[in-house]
Amino acid sequence: MLHRRKKLDSMPQSASWTGTPSIKGSTESIRMALLTFSLVGLQFTWGIEMTYCTPYLLQLGLTKSKTSLVWIAGPLSGLVMGPVIGVLADNSKSKYGRRRPFMIGGGIIVAMGLLVLGWTKEIVAFFVPESELRRVLTISLAVLSIYLVDFAINAIQSTSRSLIVDTLPIPKQQKGSAWASRMIAIGHLAGYGVSTLDLLKVLGNTLGDSQFKQCTVIAALALLISVGVTSWAVDERVLIASKDADVKSGAVKVVAKILKTTWNLPDRIRAICWVQFWAWIGWFPFLFYSSTWVGETYYRYTPTASIADSSDPLGDIGRIGSLSLLIFSIVTFIGSVFLPFVVRSPDSDAKPGERNFTPRPPAAIAPLAKVLHGSKPDLLTAWMLSHLVFAGSMFLAPFVRSLHMATVLVSICGIPWALACWAPFTFMGTEVNRMTAPSTILANGSSYRRLPNASGEFSGPASSPNFLRLNHLDRDLEDDEENEDSSTGETAGIYLGILNLFTTLPQFVGTFISMIVFEILEPGRHPELHKGEDVEGGGKDDVVKKVTEGPNGIAVCLFIGAICAVGAAYATQRMKGLYKRTR
Repeated sequence: MLHRRKKLDSMPQSASWTGTPSIKGSTESIRMALLTFSLVGLQFTWGIEMTYCTPYLLQLGLTKSKTSLVWIAGPLSGLVMGPVIGVLADNSKSKYGRRRPFMIGGGIIVAMGLLVLGWTKEIVAFFVPESELRRVLTISLAVLSIYLVDFAINAIQSTSRSLIVDTLPIPKQQKGSAWASRMIAIGHLAGYGVSTLDLLKVLGNTLGDSQFKQCTVIAALALLISVGVTSWAVDERVLIASKDADVKSGAVKVVAKILKTTWNLPDRIRAICWVQFWAWIGWFPFLFYSSTWVGETYYRYTPTASIADSSDPLGDIGRIGSLSLLIFSIVTFIGSVFLPFVVRSPDSDAKPGERNFTPRPPAAIAPLAKVLHGSKPDLLTAWMLSHLVFAGSMFLAPFVRSLHMATVLVSICGIPWALACWAPFTFMGTEVNRMTAPSTILANGSSYRRLPNASGEFSGPASSPNFLRLNHLDRDLEDDEENEDSSTGETAGIYLGILNLFTTLPQFVGTFISMIVFEILEPGRHPELHKGEDVEGGGKDDVVKKVTEGPNGIAVCLFIGAICAVGAAYATQRMKGLYKRTR
């Protein structure tokens, strides 16, 4: 006992906390909805950006190949903001918690960026007279606004996901990720639903004199409200003192910590990251260009008369594309609601002694429950199949010749997207919490294990102190240095930030691929590959190239993404083998 006390005293200083995580709400469903509600506004904003910004930039005069370079903002912001904000938030001692201040600050910045983006022309025109310089500055300000929005959105996304891991115990991680997937689907559904409406007819000029301006205002309000709701509903633990190793901070320390953690990832977490890497090479062109692809498919195979009558051809492309993504979002939402009932949680595959609970169905239905449970696919299998479904759909993209077929293919991808928003975060949250079992060191040196109560919130001992000191006993005592970052929820930010790295790095690959494909296949760049005619858009003095024959650059990018999705399925299969060997 004395030896144990000496080792305890010589340990690196453990992290000290005050309070316990909790969520407002009378039922578990309400608590889960409030915890993940920030993702509704986040995805609403993403939906507006992905639907309208590409046509908007094209309308300002950028070519497709240059537009693809603009969208490097997404992966660049994820590459920087994900892990950096993760580390900074992990060590934040704000009295309001570690995640919520970053969420609120990011929400305000995004709202400002969206408003600048919507009124870019007016802002530049106020300072610069009509000239070529005005056009260049308008494009530059629009691009800078997109970068500002993307960087701040990634800060919100990183902290919103970390908040889920921080707040929920292991048995609730899959449910929390499933609810996050539902909220993402609702956000997409609302965003694409608004995009399909002619807002000028519905709202007049109340929020702006164009569809795009009104969408940016609505997106800014939606994000601020959703982030505000989650921040109000969730109470975080407050960090009082970091571990000794984390006390000193700074740019060099943060970068060194990120690189060290990335290089020494546990095997399972590394496997999750590589699946995410290959999957996102495929998802990148789909998320950024599918609405434009659907609109262009309609435009290419619709009689010239209907296009010539349009006063805003590029706006029509956005609205038509949004309709297909609206259906996609409905499918995603349905999948996110029902799939958790037919897919086994990773926690249910643990050994009986490792489970956080023992399921005990009523004796009368125990045999039936056992049969039904045995017939459920595990989450890894479902994730692997989702990659193959996505790949099969996108392999057909270059051969689509109708709006209906394009819409069907986009809609089918709703099921794989539901799993893409759910599976990796479930596995990551589970692994972060499983690395070691947390114990709270009380004032007298004894410890207790924090367990979820019936409501899914944490509960402490009856006579708990005013602060919690989290550290790992037993195994940590044997090797303190190796496990100094292994506190449950304590380093969720950096691990989810690293997962974000493996989500954003493939987007650089996708951007590079798109740039090359668009450079070769963009109409007008190589006339020998395309046949078509110019169509004037009524009232806008725009001349839009209507291509009737030749390969579609976006469809080719989707096809290449499908090949990478097959790679993701293979990586998931290897991950299954790793789980079997290390169980």
